[in-house]
Amino acid sequence: MKEYFKNTWDGLYTAFVGMKITFQHLFVPSVTIQYPSVKPPLPERARNRLYVNMADCIGCLQCARACPVNCIEIETVKAVPGDEVGNTSQGKKKALWVTKFDIDFAKCCYCQLCVFPCPTECIKMTEVYEFSEYNREDLIYNFTTLNLDEIREKEEKYEKFQAEKEAQKLAAAKAKAEAAAKAKAEKEAAEKAVAETKTEETQKPEESKPAEDEKENGDSAEKE
Repeated sequence: MKEYFKNTWDGLYTAFVGMKITFQHLFVPSVTIQYPSVKPPLPERARNRLYVNMADCIGCLQCARACPVNCIEIETVKAVPGDEVGNTSQGKKKALWVTKFDIDFAKCCYCQLCVFPCPTECIKMTEVYEFSEYNREDLIYNFTTLNLDEIREKEEKYEKFQAEKEAQKLAAAKAKAEAAAKAKAEKEAAEKAVAETKTEETQKPEESKPAEDEKENGDSAEKE
């Protein structure tokens, strides 16, 4: 009997403890927020939709590498000599054209891991959390500032620059090979000339020896 009352008391006590917060708000008048005209305040470190300031983006791919769900796609093209890519707000000179910077918010888990490794702080979380769409493809945001014609122009210019650079390398290699072949031929010719000269010098004493013998024989005959 004693155990029965004890169990009953424990059940009632735990129920009262669990309903403590409910009882506190039971007699407080409720306030309804007139959403969406009135929006609730966001916490200080709320994580919502991302924004990319392309003026500061240098195309380093740090954010794409940090993304755990691969929702960031970045493509870049190297600037050729003469291109003015510009500088970031921190004064860092940019060397790449960012031809593609897409974020698929249907995949994004809003972890903010892409924000911290950015060296120029161009990607950040915003306070925008209302951006639902009927079509999933509309959740792919394109942040690049270049249009299709400009992207094609940058790619063609870089390909042309690479082709010219490769042609110069081939021409330099060919000229180097020709110079090496010419030097080798001149060296072989010089060695051959030296060898012929040595051969002639060794043959001269042998040719002059019979002439000296004939002269000695003639002198001895005159004496007799």
